[in-house]
Amino acid sequence: MESTGSSGRLWELQFERSSTPGGAFAALTDSALRSAELQVPGSLAAAVVKWPVELAQDDSWRMESGTGSGFEWNRVLSKYENQITIFTDYLEEFPDTDELVWILGKQHLLKTEKSKLLSDISARLWFTYRRKFSPIGGTGPSSDAGWGCMLRCGQMMLAQALICRHLGRDWNWEKQKEQPKEYQRILQCFLDRKDCCYSIHQMAQMGVGEGKSIGEWFGPNTVAQVLKKLALFDEWNSLAVYVSMDNTVVIEDIKKMCCILPLSADTAGESPPSSLNASNRSKSTSAGWPAWKPLLLIVPLRLGINQINPVYVDAFKECFKMPQSLGALGGKPNNAYYFIGFLGDELIFLDPHTTQTFVDTEENGTVDDQTFHCLQSPQRMNILNLDPSVALGFFCKEEKDFDSWCSLVQKEILKENLRMFELVQKHPSHWPPFIPPAKPEVTTTGAEFIDSTEQLEEFDLEEDFEILSV
Repeated sequence: MESTGSSGRLWELQFERSSTPGGAFAALTDSALRSAELQVPGSLAAAVVKWPVELAQDDSWRMESGTGSGFEWNRVLSKYENQITIFTDYLEEFPDTDELVWILGKQHLLKTEKSKLLSDISARLWFTYRRKFSPIGGTGPSSDAGWGCMLRCGQMMLAQALICRHLGRDWNWEKQKEQPKEYQRILQCFLDRKDCCYSIHQMAQMGVGEGKSIGEWFGPNTVAQVLKKLALFDEWNSLAVYVSMDNTVVIEDIKKMCCILPLSADTAGESPPSSLNASNRSKSTSAGWPAWKPLLLIVPLRLGINQINPVYVDAFKECFKMPQSLGALGGKPNNAYYFIGFLGDELIFLDPHTTQTFVDTEENGTVDDQTFHCLQSPQRMNILNLDPSVALGFFCKEEKDFDSWCSLVQKEILKENLRMFELVQKHPSHWPPFIPPAKPEVTTTGAEFIDSTEQLEEFDLEEDFEILSV
């Protein structure tokens, strides 16, 4: 580790292979960390290597006009990919405390259940920057290093929903142990190939419809809208994705989207009951009434102007306690993280800012998953350092899960005078009518018809999180 400036300014960690199982720090031994060469200043709170900023100042990635040589992504990114953002928190173990740690709706007593806690965290699918995949759009980047962190966080949140959908929240992952076929199929949905439904290719190209050029940084609301559109093409998982508007979740609209009436001769001419609660769900389903489509609920929020308002802290933490929790997307401008829980006033997150080599399916049809799980202690940050633009995620496999979530929101979120978001029964009369999204007739996003090389000239690493509402 060496200083790149005056003491306490910029520090960088060099490593040879970021594709080491478990992440970039897997090769660091205890003795190396104790080495005299690792002279770290007393405080590294502000000493963070943000190599994407260097990349933004490096014009060599731009297209060489008139040469026909295209982009030199690999050459430029190879210059930066072995530098990783590092915070002091990464090198800290969990403190010795009697406090509870909450991870995606489950609690762990840190003092006596630390191994169980770390096992729970490592079971989450961890998506990071990758390199050497096929160019996006045919002529675009072959790595998402420097711009794809929010897309990777969106992938992690969605992957957690699919784990809950097929394997359950209590499913656990063990290294080099044979996994259920559903797990392998979930993992294949996210491989960096244009034919995988939630790949970096699909997300980047779908983002064009949201006003984002290929290679441009996404905010949490944009990635939510992209996931909502891509889910329409995913028949296997068959998710209903609802992204709230104006900090408001509408129960009526979600029920309309998730209650699917079977197309049968017996029920073709009938109307479903106006209200169908969880207690009579099984009876009504067998009678031909609507079945519940698993719900991925994403709530984009703005919890302050320039920094998070402390009045929202308790409500924000309560969301991680809910059994339906999928965590939150957020972080800092140009540095997106997937938040999965908290300890006291520190948020626990998975960090996508490690560049690993592209992994494809093997000859037997499986995927080597060693680099898709973070085996180190997770990073933490004080909740007040969080950028105010976030997106909360929740998964409701059955209608009773959604009804339970509504009750928890009424009890824990809506009790505050300054509410984090609203939950209403009826569709607001001043809003346009709600029409459940449907799969388009065409099987293309339209994004591939856009000249990605021209779009990349608008690449701007300094874009902040967008303001979603006031």
